[in-house]
Amino acid sequence: MPKKFYITSALPYVNAAAHCGHALEFIQADVLARYHRSLGEDVVYLTGTDEHGVKNVRSAEEAGIPVEKFVDENSARFRKLIEALHVSVDYFIRTTDRKIHWPGVEKMWRALQKCGDIYKKQYKGFYCVGHEAFITKKDLEGGRCILHKSEPEIIEEENYFFRLSKYTEKIKKYVTSGRFNVIPKSAENELFHLLDEGLSDVSASRPAKDLKWGIPIPWDSSHVSYVWLEALVSYISGLGYGRKSVTKFKKYWPADVQVIGKDILRFHAAIWPGMLLSAGLPLPKTLFVHGFISVGGEKMSKTIGNVVDPFPLVEKYGADAVRYYFLREIPATHDGDFTYEKFEQRYAADLAKGLGNFTARVVNLGARHIRGSFTSYQSVRTKKAILQAEKKFHKAMRDFRFDEALQAIWELIAYGDKFVDSSRLWELPDKNPKKFASHMAELCTLLGNIAWLLGSFLPGTSKDIARQIGINLTEKHDWKFKLKKGKALFPMLSTSKA
Repeated sequence: MPKKFYITSALPYVNAAAHCGHALEFIQADVLARYHRSLGEDVVYLTGTDEHGVKNVRSAEEAGIPVEKFVDENSARFRKLIEALHVSVDYFIRTTDRKIHWPGVEKMWRALQKCGDIYKKQYKGFYCVGHEAFITKKDLEGGRCILHKSEPEIIEEENYFFRLSKYTEKIKKYVTSGRFNVIPKSAENELFHLLDEGLSDVSASRPAKDLKWGIPIPWDSSHVSYVWLEALVSYISGLGYGRKSVTKFKKYWPADVQVIGKDILRFHAAIWPGMLLSAGLPLPKTLFVHGFISVGGEKMSKTIGNVVDPFPLVEKYGADAVRYYFLREIPATHDGDFTYEKFEQRYAADLAKGLGNFTARVVNLGARHIRGSFTSYQSVRTKKAILQAEKKFHKAMRDFRFDEALQAIWELIAYGDKFVDSSRLWELPDKNPKKFASHMAELCTLLGNIAWLLGSFLPGTSKDIARQIGINLTEKHDWKFKLKKGKALFPMLSTSKA
């Protein structure tokens, strides 16, 4: 039986349009999913949309349309983004799905109640609609939420609470023992800071009279589930938790990797593990936390008007070019910056003049002078270059360093370009046909390996290269090539104006 690999990315909130931060997370998770599939593992990738809560209700009211229609339209928009970016999602879950998601939420509530971890009390506090959470004074600066720059609402109501404080030490032990890994170290340190302070119990419901748009508490329809508590359950409800058939849940849970942004660390590294421990379920193995994307050095903001819509990017430059920029230019676990100028510089230098030009040099010259098929060949030097690149690539993937994995591939491209230049390949068809044939076999073998390594990152380009040299990438050894000219992988841009 192949090894299982279950990966999730956070469910984006549908109160606003998708932006490039969402694109970054989808792409990063997809790279990991595709990579583990390439290793022969049984992979499931789950994501979806988070559709309840105050923000969605208010955004729908502002738009002047019913909230059901509002979330339907915006959820469909995220599905289109996933398709546009060639993200290989296996399960797309919506938190408004009464058949798939709601039974899991109801089962989780009963599990928390059974352990004595649910209680009711009167509460007064600062509620940040941007967070969809109660926050404390330490989360404020000048009376405003530090992250969302908005004044919180002061809410006093009787809610159900989850006894998260009970699990502070248990979560700490899971992290220190390596059973629950938080990557990078800075995110782990932030979690330890929270744990050292001691976790507070969490308001787990809202009165239905104030917020009807949510999942009712199983034994009390006058309350609906707190949006974060029910959204977190999507990672297991999507596998069948709470439904009759739990085969997939038993097979794939716990998650091997859960991909999130650093702004929702507390929910995934404290509240979610606490819920799982209370319910008697295993914790995820790894929580991978990525940074933010700024635009020209400034935080993306609707107020500033610098939010980058990924759809026009994909339409103009292609999905693989967008994937490449976000994976190469932005370090996986740190903040990164986007500008159209940087994007086009990467496109021109690395894709059009780099990978695209090298592929065209080899394929076009070979197709012009070689008829029929020929077999793969590696000299000692080329074999060593490929093995070194693969070693760097696999290590980088294990360490979640996607930019370094791509760097290893581009070192092979540079090796290939140098090979073409130093051998003066274009002169050999007339001067030394035998050497030309040998060099072409070697260069096509190099291209085949480049295409295989690119499969996790630039899936469309990987297939295009394989098609032009006539190979099946699932058969990694003993290739037989048959060259066929194709369109330029990355046409040069006619203008630098974005």
